[in-house]
Amino acid sequence: MERDEVSTSSSEGKSQEEAPMAEGLEPTEPIAFLKLFRFSTYGEIGWLFFGFIMCCIKALTLPAVVIIYSEFTSMLVDRAMQFGTSSNVHALPLFGGGKTLTNASREENNEALYDDSISYGILLTIASVVMFISGIFSVDVFNMVALRQVTRMRIKLFSSVIRQDIGWHDLASKQNFTQSMVDDVEKIRDGISEKVGHFVYLVVGFIITVAISFSYGWKLTLAVSSYIPLVILLNYYVAKFQGKLTAREQESYAGAGNLAEEILSSIRTVVSFGGEKSEVQRYENFLVPARKASQWKGAFSGLSDAVLKSMLYLSCAGAFWYGVNLIIDDRNVENKEYTPAILMIAFFGIIVGADNIARTAPFLESFATARGCATNLFKVIDLTSKIDPLSTDGKLLNYGLRGDVEFQDVFFRYPSRPEVIVHRGLNIRIRAGQTVALVGSSGCGKSTCVQLLQRFYDPVFGSVLLDDLDIRKYNIQWLRSNIAVVGQEPVLFLGTIAQNISYGKPGATQKEIEAAATQAGAHEFITNLPESYRSMIGERGSQLSGGQKQRIAIARALIQNPKILLLDEATSALDYQSEKQVQQALDLASKGRTTIVVSHRLSAIRGADKIVFIHDGKVLEEGSHDDLMALEGAYYNMVRAGDINMPDEVEKEDSIEDTKQKSLALFEKSFETSPLNFEKGQKNSVQFEEPIIKALIKDTNAQSAEAPPEKPNFFRTFSRILQLAKQEWCYLILGTISAVAVGFLYPAFAVIFGEFYAALAEKDPEDALRRTAVLSWACLGLAFLTGLVCFLQTYLFNYAGIWLTTRMRAMTFNAMVNQEVGWFDDENNSVGALSARLSGEAVDIQGAIGYPLSGMIQALSNFISSVSVAMYYNWKLALLCLANCPIIVGSVILEAKMMSNAVVREKQVIEEACRIATESITNIRTVAGLRREADVIREYTEEIQRVEVLIRQKLRWRGVLNSTMQASAFFAYAVALCYGGVLVSEGQLPFQDIIKVSETLLYGSMMLAQSLAFTPAFSAALIAGHRLFQILDRKPKIQSPMGTIKNTLAKQLNLFEGVRYRGIQFRYPTRPDAKILNGLDLEVLKGQTVALVGHSGCGKSTCVQLLQRYYDPDEGTIHIDHDDIQHDLTLDGVRTKLGIVSQEPTLFERSIAENIAYGDNRRSVSMVEIIAAAKSANAHSFIISLPNGYDTRMGARGTQLSGGQKQRIAIARALVRNPKILLLDEATSALDLQSEQLVQQALDTACSGRTCIVIAHRLSTVQNADVICVIQNGQVVEQGNHMQLISQGGIYAKLHKTQKDH
Repeated sequence: MERDEVSTSSSEGKSQEEAPMAEGLEPTEPIAFLKLFRFSTYGEIGWLFFGFIMCCIKALTLPAVVIIYSEFTSMLVDRAMQFGTSSNVHALPLFGGGKTLTNASREENNEALYDDSISYGILLTIASVVMFISGIFSVDVFNMVALRQVTRMRIKLFSSVIRQDIGWHDLASKQNFTQSMVDDVEKIRDGISEKVGHFVYLVVGFIITVAISFSYGWKLTLAVSSYIPLVILLNYYVAKFQGKLTAREQESYAGAGNLAEEILSSIRTVVSFGGEKSEVQRYENFLVPARKASQWKGAFSGLSDAVLKSMLYLSCAGAFWYGVNLIIDDRNVENKEYTPAILMIAFFGIIVGADNIARTAPFLESFATARGCATNLFKVIDLTSKIDPLSTDGKLLNYGLRGDVEFQDVFFRYPSRPEVIVHRGLNIRIRAGQTVALVGSSGCGKSTCVQLLQRFYDPVFGSVLLDDLDIRKYNIQWLRSNIAVVGQEPVLFLGTIAQNISYGKPGATQKEIEAAATQAGAHEFITNLPESYRSMIGERGSQLSGGQKQRIAIARALIQNPKILLLDEATSALDYQSEKQVQQALDLASKGRTTIVVSHRLSAIRGADKIVFIHDGKVLEEGSHDDLMALEGAYYNMVRAGDINMPDEVEKEDSIEDTKQKSLALFEKSFETSPLNFEKGQKNSVQFEEPIIKALIKDTNAQSAEAPPEKPNFFRTFSRILQLAKQEWCYLILGTISAVAVGFLYPAFAVIFGEFYAALAEKDPEDALRRTAVLSWACLGLAFLTGLVCFLQTYLFNYAGIWLTTRMRAMTFNAMVNQEVGWFDDENNSVGALSARLSGEAVDIQGAIGYPLSGMIQALSNFISSVSVAMYYNWKLALLCLANCPIIVGSVILEAKMMSNAVVREKQVIEEACRIATESITNIRTVAGLRREADVIREYTEEIQRVEVLIRQKLRWRGVLNSTMQASAFFAYAVALCYGGVLVSEGQLPFQDIIKVSETLLYGSMMLAQSLAFTPAFSAALIAGHRLFQILDRKPKIQSPMGTIKNTLAKQLNLFEGVRYRGIQFRYPTRPDAKILNGLDLEVLKGQTVALVGHSGCGKSTCVQLLQRYYDPDEGTIHIDHDDIQHDLTLDGVRTKLGIVSQEPTLFERSIAENIAYGDNRRSVSMVEIIAAAKSANAHSFIISLPNGYDTRMGARGTQLSGGQKQRIAIARALVRNPKILLLDEATSALDLQSEQLVQQALDTACSGRTCIVIAHRLSTVQNADVICVIQNGQVVEQGNHMQLISQGGIYAKLHKTQKDH
């Protein structure tokens, strides 16, 4: 493949060949709607059926109200015309109304109208009560069942993901399951909750009203309902298109969420290489398809809304014109087929039914979204793990495990890289109790043996035997309980030190924890911490040094007391004094158990019973150290390539053996070897209860909080949101005008509607037809205007809202990645919590200027115009109609208050659940190795159940308040028209004005209720905005100096060039009681290589982090040349001078070429430079051996490569930066001796002409340094070159002697 440049800001970076997709994640068609309820219990199915019945009962009130209303209004016409009673009525006579009159006097008609009004009021009040009671259950039942459903979905989804095999996780690394558990499941809940009840109510109401309309007058009904098929087809296709657009939208958001999670969890690497801008650009690129899909959804919604409402008014015009003609034709017929009552019933039946169908459009969209979100989620839930860690199947040995291990003709390739064969017929036999070392070049398959033995993967061919039985026959939990692992890059979890150590042995006593820590050489530094074993270690152990983390990981393995011990570069992060102590502990731990060691350090493998040299996936040589040295083969060459002093090493063998014998009794006393009881838990142990841990976390968070949370100011937040959306002001203004116009149009229709009634009362048929024709044309004009402004209103507000959401996501992500590194140390700012804010609150904020705001503006406009029209016609009736408004407004305000109080707590709990999910899924190998699957599922379940409780509290009055708003409108109809009828009977009001006033105000109050129902969404948007603005407003504590940087005379006279630390005092922000540096003074002259040595945790890496301005010192200054890095250089100016190769390299889910090019984000790095850097880092040969070469995808955090390969990529990444100052923090710790020698030569060449600061525990790598500084207790206690320090006989000389003897 030809490539000239690799742009570090590319958004995709796809390789030529797409990586295989994880099972269960393939694209597929949306599932059937009813399958969304598949997790319901029989009891919940019964509740759903009860809710369905309540919806049907509620729906029956619609045709009842239509009949009652139509009969009453027809009586108004009949009594006004005084021709007699032309309509046969059935409902009004139930309570004394609907009297049949012939040639009656005005007084008799007025008396009959009075009776009609009272009967109407009673009937409609009964209908209101029925609607209120049934409405409560129709809402609450579906909400209750939906909430229980999604709680189970979240737990089952998380459980399924955790239970999948590691190979599946490798393939699914691009899938953001944390976001799916929050966003996608919430959309499913939205689609199966009360909206189902509303949908059933609307559809059943449509069916019944249309059926009644046909039964009363089939000709008119058929004519009026001719457009209903168009409405149904339009809804169907709009829902279908929106479902596809939703899937596209979700895919885009999932990609953005995955990227955000990767970057936030690797923030130190991003900051070091100046990748903030390029990552924000990549994030924005992921949002583009989602924004476009959302805009199309808005266009479809606007078109659907416009067509449906236009058709509604068109049908009104046709219905009245045709209906009036039918009535006039029947006026002189004795057996009338069409009367005003039949016209009203047929007309309102169709109009109400059609309106019901039109109102199903947003529900269908929600259902389509829910189906789309559930499709892949359910596939993952249903997925059967090939290697299920929680399976109860498999053999458990009651008599104990011997520990014989055999790799028998093993062929293996990773599922995510099927083209690369790792093992090619590997055969290794390890007897019980043996210590066997696996050696070979990086990437030869040593660590793969460790993973196969833990059964993270199964061989493609061949088998791994344990006690002569294929490990696939054993129970997985039992198998892993007999295996302890200390990996090359130890993973610790958020919590206390004691809790992390106890993960190796759940239920361990404090005494056992301290004994394990002592054996691992960790007890001393732990007890020096202010909180000792109860100290919080931060996310991924961020509060500890690399050596401290590794020692805790070793303690975690030792406390398990396993039959098989796997050490994969277990001491690579330790200084030699610590390594000596820990290696002794590991040697002791090896007694009586099978031990497999993977290490590049000769000291760790020399004393092994057998050494196996692996090359090209096969065993090339095996035997003891002496046997292989005598053979003078591959192992001999490897040893000689990195050997320092063989005779001293041989002498050391004896001294270590002596130490083993002296310490063995103590070790066996501390850890009594006993068969593991798989079925029964440990008794008489100190339990680290979850409430205690959570209290500790809460207390730590409280201490680290910068300030108490500011109380939200909604007005100020809304003003800022509008200011943020100023680029869309023209859309918002035009949308607002459209919303106001929509609000004004219905009162206009109410007036036209009232005039239609007046036309029916015309005694002259010609006058009636002429008047009807004019009104019909007015309806046609209203239909056109309504369609236009409805489309503009929906589309424009949606457009503005989508842009706001996109912009807010990007701005928030930008603000996050530009915070100082110390901000991420706070548990409140865990990766899971920050990802949840990006995916949740940035979406919620759309409600501030999207559809909710649109509905509220429309309602306000409608209400003002309605009150004005009503007051014009009759102020008494208008005031009576407004009586229900306080009830509606009060209900909405009460609901909004309850929801706003709960929403913040709900989000906090969801963030904690997201943290657990993110931490567990990201570190799935460690979770699996420690058998923590059940624990993390339990922790996640507890948090999700807390979410359920909070949501249930938030929704506890939802049914009552929703039903109150709807029933109050019907009750207002009852009171208003009843009183209006009385006024007409008394001659105080024309009958048509009753229709105008009541229709205008009652529809206005209903619109107010519907729009105020958006208040919770609007409140949630403002709360989300407030929380996001807190992030946007936060000024990083580490930032570029303000104002112009002046080149003063003092600087010009300062001829010092290099790096200078002066009087540095420093404590980590989250551990203010622990002083790390205490008056440190250090100078590194230009072109010098200065090595920092000392025990783990002495502050070496802290010096590098301060130079990179991850943190700023509490006191003192750091200079690069003559510039104070805090006051004289920008952040970018500091970091562009630096290149870093860290102890635990972080690589990204991109190609190898892109990862190397990431070293310099200021420009496009050419392929020539990438290859040159790879060659210098000794990485080129293994890269080109891969099928896709430099286009090979790395996997999440570089999981597709070995530790040594990752380290060499990291070195190449630093070299391509061509930095002025090179920082090497254990840069070669993960390399085999041969590769280390080659890479060290490359680094020596790279250091030539550069200022270099090297941190190393292996003193052999720093002997040629110009200056070696020994750091102890936060100060430089010795410095000089190697020979000078040796001659002084101080701390360095003792360290060197220890390592030389080692």
